[in-house]
Amino acid sequence: MIFMLHGWMDVSASFQFVVDALDSGWHVLAPDWRGFGQTEWRGDAYWFPDYLGDLDAILHACSPEEPVNLVGHSLGGNVACVYAGVRPARVARLVALDAFGLADTGPAQSPGRLEKWLNDLASPAVFRGYPDLHALAARLQADNPRLSAERAAFLAKHLGEDNGEGAIRMAGDPAHKRINPVLYRRAEALACWRRVSAPALWIEPEAPTLRHRLGVDDEAHAEARAAFRDLREVRVPDSGHNLHHDQPGEVARIIETFLRSKES
Repeated sequence: MIFMLHGWMDVSASFQFVVDALDSGWHVLAPDWRGFGQTEWRGDAYWFPDYLGDLDAILHACSPEEPVNLVGHSLGGNVACVYAGVRPARVARLVALDAFGLADTGPAQSPGRLEKWLNDLASPAVFRGYPDLHALAARLQADNPRLSAERAAFLAKHLGEDNGEGAIRMAGDPAHKRINPVLYRRAEALACWRRVSAPALWIEPEAPTLRHRLGVDDEAHAEARAAFRDLREVRVPDSGHNLHHDQPGEVARIIETFLRSKES
């Protein structure tokens, strides 16, 4: 059984290209996180620990006794990596797709961050609208030039929904756009990663473009790698952050090889 966990402002169907490339015989479960895709909106209840709680409840319902294989992209990968350290006995194998944590924050950032959060609460959050699914698909291709028209059209059907006025909006709660008033403490993530007992695999694009843009430098990345007891890495050529869209066949092959390695 494989649990696939999507990233921020994404949906579970985002893994379909990888699932299609997997060999038959895998049982794949891919939930939508709270406030994304087909799940209900929860207002401002989108704190990182809530994702851990949701994942814990899902695993309890779907695999109450057997350790599971977790595959997570971006936000989903970060949730999976922390969860595997919080409940190490529940995870058999861990796969993270371009999930490297966030840049560390310090106490001095707290007042400004809280002030911005309060200001954000004063007005409703909204997502940009699109006249139709074709326009949303075009935006997806503009953001990711590697994305084919066929894949962009598929993703648009799942990432977009009718806004009730004849146009398309993103299938997610706009409250996700608000700044998180809770500071990210990288030391806390490292403490969780050090408790991971499952073999772990990081699948990354060839160039660390997003990681650098988000302020996670090579030194912090090396410290993260060293935190895992049993870690291997694979870089996928000709891919960006959404490498499960760019090279789904290769990503599927890498995942299957890793998950089956315990059988050899």
